[in-house]
Amino acid sequence: MSSNSSNKYLFPLIIMASLFFLFGFITTMNNSMIDFLKDAFGLTSKTLKQLPNIFFYGMYVFSIPISLLINRIGYKNGVLSGLGVVALGFFLCIPLVAMGYVPFLVGVGVFAVGVVILQVAANPYVNALGAPETAASRLTLTNFLNSVATVIAPIFVSMLMVSGTGSNDPKAVQFPFGLIGFITIAILGIMFFLKLPEIKGDEDDIAGGEKKKYKSSAFKYPHVWLGSLAIFVYMGIEIGIPSFFADYSEKIGVELTAKDKTTMLSFYWGGLMVGRALGIFILQKFKASQILSICAIGGAALVAASLAVSGNMGTIALWLFLGTGLFHSIMWPVIYNLGLEDLGPNAKVASGIIATSVIGAGILTLLMGQLQDITGTVIAAIACLFVYYAYLFFFATKGSKIRTA
Repeated sequence: MSSNSSNKYLFPLIIMASLFFLFGFITTMNNSMIDFLKDAFGLTSKTLKQLPNIFFYGMYVFSIPISLLINRIGYKNGVLSGLGVVALGFFLCIPLVAMGYVPFLVGVGVFAVGVVILQVAANPYVNALGAPETAASRLTLTNFLNSVATVIAPIFVSMLMVSGTGSNDPKAVQFPFGLIGFITIAILGIMFFLKLPEIKGDEDDIAGGEKKKYKSSAFKYPHVWLGSLAIFVYMGIEIGIPSFFADYSEKIGVELTAKDKTTMLSFYWGGLMVGRALGIFILQKFKASQILSICAIGGAALVAASLAVSGNMGTIALWLFLGTGLFHSIMWPVIYNLGLEDLGPNAKVASGIIATSVIGAGILTLLMGQLQDITGTVIAAIACLFVYYAYLFFFATKGSKIRTA
């Protein structure tokens, strides 16, 4: 890829990075509110506590139809549509939060659909903005800004929504949600007047003087489906850690206020941010599959170490638990990149197939919450993480290599 071509894609890459910041902030804010909403609405069931994940990540079930839509209307119109739906959802939450827990979550579901649209449009676009061999590095770069947002979001929730007194008012979300809605509208206005180059999936697919041939559908590539399952279980890992952190701290006898719990989670997301910053360079030197396998082993080792010392070193156990963020950092961009390899014009639809599996954050955390309710211990839920790590190791070493030319 020439220098002029790289420069041509620099500005669009910056724009896409800003969108990664936005939906990273929204995603983490939603997860960070779980304990706040539990206290504000007086929830006692561990399963009900996980409903925000269901309403948010459940919207990823629409990823495939959204990808087909974006394939028709283009990336820019997809991004504009996503921003509009995000803003609508936040504005709807303002009156709905006064009506109760479930009505409020309906509003969450609306802005979640907007986030799905942005995710499906942005990931394959970034993947195509440059040479294929550096695609994982580019996705890690944009996910670095996503991680910056994930560090800020828990602090935002802590400052504006969590009082730490145990008497939280659900209406406290109205002002910050309105603020986010207006900011999103402003971004939409800016994006409307920007010119983004349309990327064709097969523009650089020439090998040996002949145009590379692809199958008629993204659905016919095994590595796409295996990558989709990898994203599914990865979401159980990424969201499982912060979702069960509060209950884990109580289980091992470390007393923390609601504000302390929310603030400590910023260190978990900070690990993702640092790891992605390092990943920008590491992924230019080493194979993505190799790094993914190392990170799967590292994450599992930290969870195991945390459980091993939790009996008499509770605080250290919590930091080991949160330290997994460093190993989780590059999993998303690497899995996405491996799942989209060698697809050419099928990349947009494949992005929708893979993005659908983000619903794993809602399904797996709900199942883990039910397992916690049934067994009476959060340790049973945390033990599920080892199964997820094992599959990611398989995908890194074997599954990502199963493809057809």
